[in-house]
Amino acid sequence: MRKYIFLIGLCLGVVAPAFAQVSNAGRSVFSFMSLPVSSRVNALGGSSASLSDGDISLAMCNPALLHAQSHQVLQLNFSYYLPGTMFGSVLYGHNFGRSKIEKPYTGEGEPDKPNYFAVGLHYLDYGRMAYANEDGQQTGGVFGARDILVDVMYARQLHPCWKVGVSLKPVYSIYESYTAFAIGADVGAHFQTKDSTFQMGLVLQNIGWQLKSFYSSEDGTGKEMLPLNLQLGLTYRVKHAPLRFHLQIHNMQTWYLNYEWTSLDKSPTTGDIIPHDVPWYDMLFRHTIWCIEVVPKSEKFYIALSYNHRRRAELQLIDQRSLAGFALGAGVKIKQARLGFAISQMTKSNFSYQVGLTLDINSLMK
Repeated sequence: MRKYIFLIGLCLGVVAPAFAQVSNAGRSVFSFMSLPVSSRVNALGGSSASLSDGDISLAMCNPALLHAQSHQVLQLNFSYYLPGTMFGSVLYGHNFGRSKIEKPYTGEGEPDKPNYFAVGLHYLDYGRMAYANEDGQQTGGVFGARDILVDVMYARQLHPCWKVGVSLKPVYSIYESYTAFAIGADVGAHFQTKDSTFQMGLVLQNIGWQLKSFYSSEDGTGKEMLPLNLQLGLTYRVKHAPLRFHLQIHNMQTWYLNYEWTSLDKSPTTGDIIPHDVPWYDMLFRHTIWCIEVVPKSEKFYIALSYNHRRRAELQLIDQRSLAGFALGAGVKIKQARLGFAISQMTKSNFSYQVGLTLDINSLMK
């Protein structure tokens, strides 16, 4: 009991300082941290706080989603967004500790290794860009820009139905000669029924600030916060049909998500730019991600279709049709390997593609 109280207290101690950060919401850096880290996450609409089925990449959305099946698993993900860019992740999981019941975990009772640990590397390389002056004329030479994130995750199975997790996330960016560094953290919890028909997850992502900023402001700091995100996830699996439904509610710490601006939206008295007026029901819908999965009981494969309304509201073109906001993905398990693929539209002329490969290192070594 004491160790459970300690873990819960540790989570609360990390969460408490974040609410001061919420009150200052409005600007953030390292927005690449909000991109889907794997084909599975992309297929689910860009995030998942509730689904725990052994896919290690889901733990980068909520550390409490680490699973008994994450033990000695290596996952590689690669994404294609724009020509010349490289975006992907590498993750590895390892479970440790012993419970009183030392037997393979079947989903019931206490697992034989109730401490779940994983480490991941998430990167985005923007490619080579040419130097140019303020008139757009190239002046010769090229430079690079990249973002790198390391995610160290830990979760504890407190009860057959309950898990909690925390993660530490150092972030580093280098754009030409400008660099920035920050440390963030995630705190999450996960609940599921004994038959796993219902799962629920709660996570507070990206608690933290820059330790070194790209620039110095007038007060000599210029340090900004990370893109804080409080999420609640609900997952329901139909008992007698191969269907699973997901609802993710994101950015619960703030109501206003719209950032559309035009030169016409200026106050006639102060000249300040004011935002477009978005109906409350549209703003409410922008906080949600909906997904339906086809998953057999054996979980040998999955097919997922999701809709992210905020993504569609921000990326759709008024005079052209697009599939912005929708994502389609599929995956299959073949012996000791899992293959995943997802597609979604992020720009006018290009679709983004993500592929993932998961290997069970323990089984491959036998």
